[in-house]
Amino acid sequence: QVQLVESGGGLVQPGGSLRLSCAASGFTLDYYPIGWLRQAPGKEREGVSCISGSDGSTYYADSVKGRFTISRDNAKNTVYLQMNSLKPEDTAVYYCATTALCGLGIYDYWGQGTQVTVSS
Repeated sequence: QVQLVESGGGLVQPGGSLRLSCAASGFTLDYYPIGWLRQAPGKEREGVSCISGSDGSTYYADSVKGRFTISRDNAKNTVYLQMNSLKPEDTAVYYCATTALCGLGIYDYWGQGTQVTVSS
């Protein structure tokens, strides 16, 4: 059974950092592109970052470029999203999901999400 489980969310002050984890089970994550998406209340879902399954290429939304870093640890079957210099507008539920291709915008399996709140 394919399963993705996010963790690492929480409450952080502006300028702070968090590292989100996306642990996979039921499949070998390193062969698949994995995306991070977020959705804030009243807003559309937004693709934040993606890491390819082939060569590890990474992609970022302009809103997070230079602040967020996506990575994968194949030995742990886990993808991470390091979030630095967090802003209140980063507040959202963050999801990881599998996709056939970074940038395609179509996602297959989703985690349950983890809440990130940036507030003083």
